Amino acid sequence: MRYDRDADGLVTLTLDQPGHSTNVLNADYLAAMGAAVDRLERERDEITGVVVTSAKRTFFAGGDLDLLRGVTRDNLSDFAGFLGQAKSQLRRLERLGRPVVAALNGSALGAGLEIALACHHRVVLADPEIRIGFPEVTLGLLPGAGGIVRTVRLLGLQAALPFLVEGTQVHPKEALDSGLVHQVVERPDELLPAARDWIRTQAGSDQDQGQDQPEVTQPWDRPGYVIPGLDPNDAKSYGALSVAPAMLAKRTHGAYPAPERILAAAVEGACVDMDTALAIESRYFLELVTSQVAKNMIGTLWFDRNEILRGASRPAGYDQRPVQRLGVVGAGMMGGGIAYVSAYAGIPVVLKDVSVGAAEAGKHRIASLLDERVSKGRLTADRRDGVLDRVTPTDTDADLDGCDLVIEAVFEDRGLKNVVLAAAEGAAAPDAMIASNTSTLPITGLASAIKRPERFVGLHFFSPVHRMPLVEIIRGAQTSDGTLARAFDFVRQIGKLPVMVNDSRGFFTSRVFGTYVTEGIDMVVEGVPPAVVENVARKAGLPVGPLAVADEVSLALVARIRSEEVADLAAQGREPVDHPAFAVVDRMVSELGRPGKAAGAGFYDYPVTNGGNAFDARDIGKKRLWPELARHFATGPGDVPEEDVRDRLLFVQSIETLRCMAEGVVTTARDANVGSIFGIGFPAWTGGAAQFVDAYGGAKAFEARAEELATRYGDRFHPPRLP
Repeated sequence: MRYDRDADGLVTLTLDQPGHSTNVLNADYLAAMGAAVDRLERERDEITGVVVTSAKRTFFAGGDLDLLRGVTRDNLSDFAGFLGQAKSQLRRLERLGRPVVAALNGSALGAGLEIALACHHRVVLADPEIRIGFPEVTLGLLPGAGGIVRTVRLLGLQAALPFLVEGTQVHPKEALDSGLVHQVVERPDELLPAARDWIRTQAGSDQDQGQDQPEVTQPWDRPGYVIPGLDPNDAKSYGALSVAPAMLAKRTHGAYPAPERILAAAVEGACVDMDTALAIESRYFLELVTSQVAKNMIGTLWFDRNEILRGASRPAGYDQRPVQRLGVVGAGMMGGGIAYVSAYAGIPVVLKDVSVGAAEAGKHRIASLLDERVSKGRLTADRRDGVLDRVTPTDTDADLDGCDLVIEAVFEDRGLKNVVLAAAEGAAAPDAMIASNTSTLPITGLASAIKRPERFVGLHFFSPVHRMPLVEIIRGAQTSDGTLARAFDFVRQIGKLPVMVNDSRGFFTSRVFGTYVTEGIDMVVEGVPPAVVENVARKAGLPVGPLAVADEVSLALVARIRSEEVADLAAQGREPVDHPAFAVVDRMVSELGRPGKAAGAGFYDYPVTNGGNAFDARDIGKKRLWPELARHFATGPGDVPEEDVRDRLLFVQSIETLRCMAEGVVTTARDANVGSIFGIGFPAWTGGAAQFVDAYGGAKAFEARAEELATRYGDRFHPPRLP
C-alpha cells in the first residue's frame, strides 16, 4: 500500500498488492493496512483527508480464498484474531475524524466493498465492466469484515438483504441508485479529482488544517442515528421482517446455511450498537468458514471452476484459434440459442433450417431475447441491431461456405444427423471443425458420416442456452487434440464454461441426469406421492423436481432416446438394462398423450392462458401435478421414508458419477463436480456429484449408506470401489 501525502495534507492510499493480479484480503494486506492506519492516526493533525484507491484494474477482489479454505477448527482462534484485526482497522479508519473517500477505479466485491463502506464517501468510475456487491453467499460464506453491519445501517434491512442474502452485484449507476455509492464519474481522469474535491468541501474553504478542522463521521456514529426503515419506537416498522425467515426457507429449504446466518446477523445486528453488531457478524462468519458446505462450495465453484477456465483440460501445444464464421444447422430452441450466444459474442452466424421461414423464426426468437435485454436496460438498441445483423437465416447448405465451425442442432435422430453432418462438412471451409449438439448419441458413431472424423467433436449445450453456462465437449474415438483445443477456445470465446469428457452413451451429464429422472419416476411407481418426490427434491437443493424436469426435457424425447439405445444395443447383440420408469414414459407418450410441457400435458398439467380449458382464473399459468398420475402408475405401498427419498435422488446421481469416473468417461473429480453443478443442477452445497462423497461424511459413511439403499431399493445403489 503506497502512502502519499501532498502539500495540502491530503493522503492517497493506493492498494497495489505485489505478486497478485488483484488486491485480496490476506496477511500482506493486514500488515499494510495496519501500518497505514497507524500512520494516519499519528499524523492526524496534519491531514485534511484520505483517498483510498487501487493501482490494479479492479479496486479489490475480496478475501483470499486460499486463506479461507485453510481455516479449520484447529486454527480457528488464530483466524478469529486475524478477522478481528481486519475489522478493527476499518473501524479505526472510519473513526479517524478526517474525511475518507473510496475512489473505485474497478470492481469492489466482498472485502473490497467492505473497505469502501468504511469510507465516508464513495466515488466510482462509470465502467459497465465494474461490479459492486457481496458474492460471499455464493461460496457458502457471509461478508465478515463489517459488510453486513454497514450495509444494513446504510440502506436499511429490506434494501440491504438482496445484496447480502442473494449476492446481487450491480453496475456503478445501479449502485448509485441503490445508495451504495455517492457519485459516479464518466472518465478515469475524473475519479481522483472528484474524491479530492469532496474532501475539500468537508474541510471548508476557510478552515485551517489541523485541530480546528471539523471531524467527519459515519452516519451510524452520530447520536440519535436510526437505521432506515426501522423506528425503535414503532413495532410496525419491524413487521416486514416477520416473514423474512419463511421466505428465505422457501428458497433455500435449509440446505444452505449462509443465507440463514446472513439474515440472523443482519437482524440481530440492527438491534444493538455498532461494535456489538460487528462481533455478532464475526461469530456467524467463523461458524460458516469452518463448515463442510463452505469448503465444498469454495473448492468447486471457485478453485475448480477457475482451473477449468484457465485451460486445465485444454490440450497443450496448440495456438488459440477463434471462430471467424459459425454455421448452425437447426434453428429450433437449441440451434437458435447457440446462434444467439455466438452472435452476441461477436461471431457472424449462418442459421440454417429446412426452410427460410423456419430459419427466420429462429432469428425472431433471438430478437425477442435481445429486446428483453434492451427493455431491462442491459443492452443498447444499437448493440441489439448489431447482434441481429450478424445472424443470417437460410435454407441453403451453400451458405455455410467459409464457416470454420458448423454445429448440428437437429432432432435426436441418428439418420437425420448423419445427413445433416455430411452436408455441412461438404459445404463448410476445407479445414472446418464439425460438431454435434447431441445430448446422448455417441460421438464415435456419428463420426461415421464425416470424411475427416479427427475434426469432429461433440458440443453439448444445455437449455436454455443463453442462461446455462456449461458446454460439454465430447471426444470421439478419432477426435484429435487439435480439434479439442479449438472446441475449448470456441466455448470460451462465447463466454461459456467447458468441461471435457470422453465418448459414451449419454456422455457424462445426460447419463447422470437420466438416473435422477428415472429414480423419481420409479418412486411414483412404488407409491410415493408425486408431490413428495418433487418437494423433497427441492428441499435437497435440487433446482427442479425429477418429474418437472422430465416434462421440460420432453417425455417424447426421453422415449426417442431410449428407442435409439435399444436399437443400438440390439445391433451389438446386447440386452438393454430395464427400469420401471421406461414403461411409464412409454405409456405417457403413446397411450395417454402426455408427452411433456411443450404439449401442455405431462407429469404436470399446464393450464393455458388464452381462454381454453384452464383451471380457475387464479391458477392460470401455474402448473399442477396431474391428479391421475398415481392412479395410473402407483403399484406399491409408498412406505419410503422422506430421508430415503432425498438420499435416493442424490446418491443415484453421485454413484453414476463415480461409475463415469471409473470408466474414464470423465477423468477428474474437478470436471465431474463442475459439470454436475453447472450442467444438471446437482446441489451446489455438496460441491458436486463427486464431492458429495466427502459432503456426506467421507467414503466409509457414503459406502455404508449406499449399501443400505441397495439392500432396500436395488443394485443400482452399489457404488464402485472408492479410494
